[in-house]
Formats: sequence, structure tokens, C-alpha cells
Amino acid sequence: MKKIVLYPNKVLTTPTKKVTHIDDEIIDLLDDMYQVIKAKDAIGLAANQVGVSKSVIVIELDEEIGLFEMINPEIIASSGKSIDVEGCLSFPDVYGTVERYEEVTVRYVDREGYEMEVDATGYLARAFQHEMEHLRGELFTDSIIETIEPDNLVAYMEEHGYD
Repeated sequence: MKKIVLYPNKVLTTPTKKVTHIDDEIIDLLDDMYQVIKAKDAIGLAANQVGVSKSVIVIELDEEIGLFEMINPEIIASSGKSIDVEGCLSFPDVYGTVERYEEVTVRYVDREGYEMEVDATGYLARAFQHEMEHLRGELFTDSIIETIEPDNLVAYMEEHGYD
């Protein structure tokens, strides 16, 4: 299984390269990234977080919503704003509130090479934005409004009505 790249590794702050064709290497990358998020009990992962500078993300908020494997994703529409808590596999034990769009429409290519669009709201929209930020070499820590200490995370979330 691929290892998570931790900050301050430069691959995290370097924009990724667009995928020009889908081959076995990209399919294997998607499969490997999915295994990482399952093993780490994570929501999403960008390819540069496992040391691969390709414009690829994998997100599975929950099994009901399903798995999103996105190649060359881009936001084509957005609206509203919300502030919510985020963390990141590349920043263990770092949590904070970040403002993001409440709704986004994302265009991407799937593993079969088909161009897709998805409308997302709430935490799924947030996850798309967080992972796509990684692809641009940007970090959620640069946008934190309020840092939350790991020991206070559960209390903070209970206090603010999270399940």
C-alpha cells in the first residue's frame, strides 16, 4: 500500500500534472488510492498525497453516496459559502475550520475515460474542494480560520452540533 506523504514534502505544494491518457498505471493508482482511504478511514485523497504528481483524486464520503474516482477534476460552477471542520492525512492531528463553497459542480474524467459532471452540496462539496486544492499545490492549513486542538476535536464538534 502506498504511504501518505507528510508536510513539508515539496510534492504537496507543487501543482500536479494533468493526465493525458488513462493507462494501467492510472488504473492502478486509483485502486491504490482507494485502498489507502479505506485503510486510513479517510474520506478522500489526492494523488500527490501518495507522492504521485498526477491530477487524480478519490473520494468516498460514505457507501450510500458512493465512490468518486476523478481524473483532471475542475469546478465549473459554485455557490454559497459555509465554514466547517477539516483535517488532512498529510497533516496528522491538525484540525481547523475552513470556509468553502456550499455547492459545486465538478467536471472530471472517470477511469473509463468518460467525461462526467456531478453536483455536490455540503460535506461532499467540501471534500471535492479540499482534494482539488491539493492538486493545485495548495494546503488547507493556509485557509484555517480557527485551529482546533486534537484533544478538543470531539468536544468542539459536539458543541457545534456535529454527529
